[in-house]
Amino acid sequence: MFTATPDQVQLVFSIIVIAVMLHVFLVACAYSIMLERKLSAWMQDRVGPNRVGPKGLFQPLADGLKFLLKEDYTPLGVDKALFTMAPGLIMLPAMIGFAVVPFAGLIDITGLINLLGIAQANTVYQVSAVGADINIGVVYLIAVASLGVFGVTLGGWASNNKWSFLGGLRAGAQMISYEIPMGLSLLAIILVSGSISPMVIIGGQIDGAWNLMQLPVAAVIFYTCMLAESNRAPFDLAECESELVGGYHTEYSSMRFALFFLAEYFHMITGAAFFTMLFLGGWSLNPFGGWDLPVEGAWWMGLIQFGVVAFKMFLLVAFAMAIRWTLPRFRFDQLMRLAWEGMIPVSLLVMLMVSFFLFMGWNDYMWAGSLGCLVVIYVVLPFMPQQADPNHRIRLIGSRFSPVEGGSGLEQLSKPPVS
Repeated sequence: MFTATPDQVQLVFSIIVIAVMLHVFLVACAYSIMLERKLSAWMQDRVGPNRVGPKGLFQPLADGLKFLLKEDYTPLGVDKALFTMAPGLIMLPAMIGFAVVPFAGLIDITGLINLLGIAQANTVYQVSAVGADINIGVVYLIAVASLGVFGVTLGGWASNNKWSFLGGLRAGAQMISYEIPMGLSLLAIILVSGSISPMVIIGGQIDGAWNLMQLPVAAVIFYTCMLAESNRAPFDLAECESELVGGYHTEYSSMRFALFFLAEYFHMITGAAFFTMLFLGGWSLNPFGGWDLPVEGAWWMGLIQFGVVAFKMFLLVAFAMAIRWTLPRFRFDQLMRLAWEGMIPVSLLVMLMVSFFLFMGWNDYMWAGSLGCLVVIYVVLPFMPQQADPNHRIRLIGSRFSPVEGGSGLEQLSKPPVS
């Protein structure tokens, strides 16, 4: 008679988790588009989609059908192989990235295994609700996140369109630049947790405080980089309509364009799952430590834990959508300066602070170190080299903002800006 070992049961359960969560994420992508349209309509005092189905709930189905029925156009002179592969190359990293995210703790399914008649005698079967429970989970995150740039860059280059090519170059430079502060903020989490295992990182936050409370500066940096990696506003310079039409996906249509479109939302949802794991304690309910949901429990406890993780992810995705309809788009020079002159030095400062506090044994006072980093930035920033304001007002005759008496006003162009 066949009996299953705990490792075999975990393997089967992990395959089931991957299959189920992949479909959950795909459905979430479709309805995230509708959520964004509804949120933007609410913020702009509009109604939003409400015609297809009750309350417009079938609108994602209509959008998918529209993409399927559109003409799949391939321009002349494109590299057909890369032109076809690019949408998949940008979608694939987001689809495999969530595999290391624990959506719940250890679930006791010993009763189910006994019911199936494949249990070993006196054996407890506990499974983890994660696709791949590997010790190098955070390293896997960094490796997978770095693959998304290939799809964007190759899509722009293979299109044989100069605007798409420029959009691909912009996206490549942006994504590579923002991977650096993201990795540094992630390194701060690794130093605090003492491990690169996702379960250990979540367990440390359940036993103590959330990393959001201890390292708020690192959390802001990681979330900002997450928006930049997803090409979300205000970091959507790669598809700036006023300069590059549609950017790297200008020449794409039908389902190939739909994959680019869905990849943005898939990256956003996967990034929300990682942020929940790294900074919000996973399924933890208490951000300050103390009483919390247990790491181990029955199947119904696993459902509660999954519900907590899903709710946190929903809030993070909705917040990203609110940012899109609140903040204006950066200029490309502003975007790159924010990364290289702002976020990278700040993330290095945070990592230095974390290293010093750990060396001194002040693990419970990381929040004070984060506040100290903000004070250092506030004090040092005025003494840093400053670029001339490119948007300064030019004094002109008749201007009610910067008036000048006499002359044509042209001679004022060479003068320094008025404070």
